[in-house]
Amino acid sequence: MTVVLALRCANGIVLASDSQITDPGRGLTYPAQKLHPLGDSAAWGGSGSRAVLYDVEQLFTEEAEAIVEAKDIGHAIQARVRPILKHHYENFIPSVPGQEKAGTPATFILAAGYAGDRPFIIDLDPNALLGHHEETGFQAIGSGAAMAQQAHALLTHFRMPERDVDYGLVAALRVLDALDASSSSIGGPMDLCRITPEDGAQHLTPKQVEGVRKDVARWVKLEQSALDDLFA
Repeated sequence: MTVVLALRCANGIVLASDSQITDPGRGLTYPAQKLHPLGDSAAWGGSGSRAVLYDVEQLFTEEAEAIVEAKDIGHAIQARVRPILKHHYENFIPSVPGQEKAGTPATFILAAGYAGDRPFIIDLDPNALLGHHEETGFQAIGSGAAMAQQAHALLTHFRMPERDVDYGLVAALRVLDALDASSSSIGGPMDLCRITPEDGAQHLTPKQVEGVRKDVARWVKLEQSALDDLFA
């Protein structure tokens, strides 16, 4: 199971993901990097076929500048990823003798960042259909997306779109950690990317992620104290 999510805040965007890959054909799980740079001011993540995502990563690395500087970033992504999807679908063998569980090339892409000072949150589904989520301020992809959407809904009263992006880092990690605790197929280490127009896309180090996790613990403790005093 995979989850990649994007969260828009008052002055930036957070892109976050788990790092656990599940191979149902071989009954294996292993960690893998799911967040990748898209030039200096954006990043992207994907779920689904590793072969498809590898091809997308190579292409995005080579053409990041052209994508982010395009008049319509969504169409620029769509035009580049659609041929990759089509190629893999055409060469996919759905049934292999002796293999009961086959993987599928179904792949989702989620990209977020800034074109100048203009924010974007764009996803591309396995049919190469685009979705824009700048206004709603949240999107999640992967098999854990529904749980991420539900977790985000439970945090809406904290008004993350009105808060600094560092609050968004804490909220995103709290969502990922909650999914990790409730699903054996989502696991760490967790990846976080902080994106602002001024600083560009900053991929947090494991040590920095642990610092954010300490802030999550402080947040939970403050909530518990508030609840303890509710009927005092």
